[in-house]
This record gives sequence, C-alpha cells and structure tokens, in this order.
Amino acid sequence: MISAGRKSNSFGRLRVGPAGWSYSDWAGYVYPQPRPKGFHEAAFLAEFFDTIEINASFYQPMRPDHAALWLERVAANPAFLFTAKIWQQFTHAPAATLEDEKAVRAGFDVLRKADKLGAILLQFPFSFHCTRETVGHLSKLLQRFADYPLVVELRHASWQNEETLTLLRERNAGFCNIDQPIIGKSVEPSAEFTSPIGYVRFHGRRYDAWFSDDPTTPGHERYNYLYQPNELNPWVSRIRSIAEHTRNTFVVTNNHYQGKGVVNALQLISILTGTKVRVPEPLRQHYPQLEEIASEMPEAPTLFPLGSPEAKKRNRSTS
Repeated sequence: MISAGRKSNSFGRLRVGPAGWSYSDWAGYVYPQPRPKGFHEAAFLAEFFDTIEINASFYQPMRPDHAALWLERVAANPAFLFTAKIWQQFTHAPAATLEDEKAVRAGFDVLRKADKLGAILLQFPFSFHCTRETVGHLSKLLQRFADYPLVVELRHASWQNEETLTLLRERNAGFCNIDQPIIGKSVEPSAEFTSPIGYVRFHGRRYDAWFSDDPTTPGHERYNYLYQPNELNPWVSRIRSIAEHTRNTFVVTNNHYQGKGVVNALQLISILTGTKVRVPEPLRQHYPQLEEIASEMPEAPTLFPLGSPEAKKRNRSTS
C-alpha cells in the first residue's frame, strides 16, 4: 500500500482510497457475492487501502459506537487513517446548534482519541459562492472546529483566489483540490496546499448528469464515471507536488458507482509508487485493465478472457 512507499524529509505520507464503503451496487463488483461469514466492508477495503473517507457522517452525526466498531475493523492495517465529512447541517444549512456540534464531536472524538482521524472535510455545495457573508460563515466554522484537522472543499470558482488561500492558511485548514465537470463557474483542477494536510477528491466527469434535474436520471449516474489513464496522469504530478509540501496527503475517489472509484484508486497507487498492487478479486472480473497492475494471479483460472462478454455472462449466472 502507498504509505509503505514514499516517506522522506522531502515527501510526506500519501494515502489513496475511496469515498465511503456502503453501496449496494458494489456487491459482486468490489465485494464478494455471496459475502463470507463475518464479512465487513471497511475491513475488506483496509486490506487494499490506507484510508477511506467516511461518507455517512455527512448525512447524520457519526455515532460513537459505530466509530469504535470501524476502528476495530481496520485495526489489521496500522497505517490506516480515516477521513470524514462533517454533517451537512454545518455546510448546507443556515445555522447549527450547540447540540449539533456536540453530536458530531462525539463520533469524531472516538477516532481522534485512537489517532485514526486524518482529516475532517467541510464540503460546501456549488451554490455556496464567495461573498462577505459566506466568508464570515466559513471563518466562524473553521474557528468552531479549530481543534480538528480540517480541510475545506469549495466548488464555485469565486473561491479560487489568493484571499481564500490566505484565510485557510491563517486558520490552519487544508484546501481540497477537486476534479469535477467544469461547467460554468466551477472550481478548476489545482495543486494547492494551505496546511500540513493535502487533499484531492475525484468526482468523475459526467457533464450530462452533474447538474441534471431530470427526475428520470438515477442519482448514481452523477458518479458513474471511470477515469482513463490519460485523465489521471496530470493529477499524478499535482498529487506529488502537494505531497512534497504537506505532512499527510489524502487522495479520495468519489466516482463510486459499481466500484469505478476503487479501480481508479488502485491505478493511482500503482502509478504513484511504480509498483503493482493487490486487486479485489471481484473487481478484476469486471475491469480487465486492472490485470496490468495486479500483483497476484487470479484466485482461479478462467475459461474466458477477463472482461469479455462470455466472462461477464458467466459471472452473472453464478452471482
């Protein structure tokens, strides 16, 4: 895994992993089907990655007992660190109460006490434009949670200026560099760093579905995108530049539909380390391009080339 690779006086620790783990469409793609007894998604992913971004904490505060359970699940990987999104009540609503703050702190503190909290992501929507009022809101939020390792994701281009970077530096908060469809005034690719924490997120490039209000378009289509190597390569140099100036850098793939983000995370690790990597067995059946970077042979011989129509038909009939 990547944390075992580059670590020197001039290069910080670099971790790559997916956003979230609880997706029904990962069954038979990322996870084995049927699942073995005692199977847990986080434990499985921690065999291949040194980080996962907790997605559930965006929709409701993380329960302390859940946080404790997740720590147990990833304990076999000592290099592992979680990152987590803060509850949307703080970033997508006008105000949050003291009780709201206590609720989110309860879960985060379990991870922090175990030294397994790499960063808390404050993810703001595209509608959050840079104004005097929003700058004030962001500044107060950064002060409110200043005791945590914070990273801020801003999606509207009005924030892509030196004033924003200065604010984040003054508050010791990281800047989240994102890859997203560039539509209108969208934040463009960057390699910024404003704290000891570097952060990169891949959302995919589904231009047709990113801002779609078509009720017939499934929500997952927004993240149904597989990056090609030529699309990842420019980001490799950006990631390396960020890692050279930070203590910890997290690269998170949020293009999650049918495990595509897992595919791209593995490819990024292979490119960044210059080595082959372990590949989840179900995933290699659906994405034959992973054979180029797989460090191990398939668990069982296949009658058909991986990824061929015959192999996919055979896989469906046995799942």
